[in-house]
Amino acid sequence: MSIPQHVAIILDGNGRWAKQKGMPRNYGHAQGSKNVEKICEEAYRMGIEYLTVYAFSTENWSRPKEEVDALMKLLRGYMKTCLKTAEKNRMKIRVIGDISRLDEDIRERIRELEEATKENTGLKFQIAINYGSRDEIVRAVRKIAADCATGNLKAEEITEETVSSCLDTRGIPDPDLLIRTSGELRLSNYLLWQLAYTEFYFTQVPWPAFSKEELQKAVRAYEERSRRYGGVKEEE
Repeated sequence: MSIPQHVAIILDGNGRWAKQKGMPRNYGHAQGSKNVEKICEEAYRMGIEYLTVYAFSTENWSRPKEEVDALMKLLRGYMKTCLKTAEKNRMKIRVIGDISRLDEDIRERIRELEEATKENTGLKFQIAINYGSRDEIVRAVRKIAADCATGNLKAEEITEETVSSCLDTRGIPDPDLLIRTSGELRLSNYLLWQLAYTEFYFTQVPWPAFSKEELQKAVRAYEERSRRYGGVKEEE
């Protein structure tokens, strides 16, 4: 199997990694955000076209207020860093999720980042912020229902393509490979529609320690698999 076109990653284990180092949780989040740049560079060097990371979920709002505030501060700083990284590596940035709950200054930085990188031809980098797949699907269903109510769409005309075109990831191919770090074995409400035929790779390595070599290892595991999309493998 060839190298995956689209890799999605759940960035897990920041807090546990920090605890192992005897540091506060936010130290782990800060180190995890720094790790994103080098993984983006390696992904592009390997020939991966799309990279999508889960940065902040709709469920993360339930964390202690001081942790959420620290994460928002980190996000503000990362938007600046991401722009510099994008300029250096010609990355095209896109944020998926419902950003309406974010503060206006963060929303503005997101808009500026997307606008500034929209013509870039390097790695296509998606960041999931205030993202939850069930929320995404609900928003898509509401849009389809509204189109039906206005007569722009008939119920019998709704297809998988109709739903896909209303998701945050419209225009982006479904992930070929999902990587989840830190030993967790669940999807955590991430890209539920898009991961229907994705290959999963789980590693015990926490995100701040996830290296270029670990990415290479995950891709090699992917290349050894056979994707059948519900069919039967042909005899050689």
